[in-house]
This record gives sequence, structure tokens and C-alpha cells, in this order.
Amino acid sequence: MEELEITAETVEEATKEAEKQLGANRDQIETVVIREGKSGFFGIGSEEAVIKVKPLARPDKDVEVAIDVLETLLRLMGLVGGVETSRDEMRLILNIEGDDLGILIGRRGQTLACLQYIVRLIVAGRLKAWLPLNVDVCGYKKRRCDSLRELALRLAGQVKLRRRSVTLEPMPPAERRVIHLALTNHPDVITHSIGEGTSRKIVISLKRS
Repeated sequence: MEELEITAETVEEATKEAEKQLGANRDQIETVVIREGKSGFFGIGSEEAVIKVKPLARPDKDVEVAIDVLETLLRLMGLVGGVETSRDEMRLILNIEGDDLGILIGRRGQTLACLQYIVRLIVAGRLKAWLPLNVDVCGYKKRRCDSLRELALRLAGQVKLRRRSVTLEPMPPAERRVIHLALTNHPDVITHSIGEGTSRKIVISLKRS
């Protein structure tokens, strides 16, 4: 099973983000610190912390519980949709397919994030353990990730050309992670986050020679 790379200002924040993304407690994930974060002087020379994590393996029978929980929630909301399952390197993916399901996504995926959180909590209650899972609707998250990667590369090109930093709009942690990872190995720019809570956003800056 491959590892998931998490970037944040500190190792502690990165670990908390890993817990959120994987839907797991610390004792249910394996963590390797790749780089300690440092604040720098007035933001100059700062570096974000980088960790790699992976969840402990779980039995496949948990899939049935997760599907049942999500299908039950859909029925209670009066929505018709089929649940398709797959897996990536880290977690179970539950993708809801159907018509007129935009209500489950919400503005910038906020409703979908809440639905995923609720499903994780209920599944954890039934299994008496956290199950790393991801809830999607008609492949919305994949399309959004592809769009964010394209945005990151386009803005990186602007930063290189204009030699000026670019600050993105506030994003949830999962979306900020996509931007960070898309530019991790970029030869000309670096990224870091500023702000707190829902106002937290990414800054793309030119690398210093």
C-alpha cells in the first residue's frame, strides 16, 4: 500500500490533516516525517512540514457496512442513487451515481464534505473502529482535482513569467493539498499557506536562486 503525502505548516498540523483525510486516529495510521516545518523570519525562508502516512489494513467485510450506511442516508433524504465502490492506495471510495444529485455536492463541495464526515462517523460507530473512506458524487472530486492541478500549473507559469507571487482564494484542506502536491517538484515556484480556518489560502511564490 502506497503512502499519502501531507503538507502543512507543522508536523502536528499535517498529522491532524492526515487523520481528517483518512478518517482515522493516530494509532490507526503509520506516520513518517519527511521534513520538519520552520516559520522563518517574518515569513522569509519558511518551509512547510511534510509527512507520509498510511492506514493500517482493514478487512473487506467493512465495505458492506459502509455501503449500507450511505444507501440508508440517501433513502432518508429521499434521493435515488446507486453506490459504486472502488479502492485507491489508501482508502475505500464510495461513488454515488444518479440524476439530479447536485444537492449532495453543494457550494465548492461543502455539502459532500459534510456527508462524508457523517458516513465516516456512523460507519465507525457500527464497526467500533475508523474505516478510511471517501464519498464522491458522480466523480465530482476527481474532476475537481484535475481542475485544481491545471489551475496550479497555469498559475505557476504566471508567477514565473511575471516574477510576482499569486494568492489563491480560500480552500478547504483537501483542495489545498492538491495544489501543494501539484507544485511540490516544480523547478521555479514554491507554495505555502496563510490565514486561519476557512480563510486559509495558498500562496505560490517564485523560488529564490
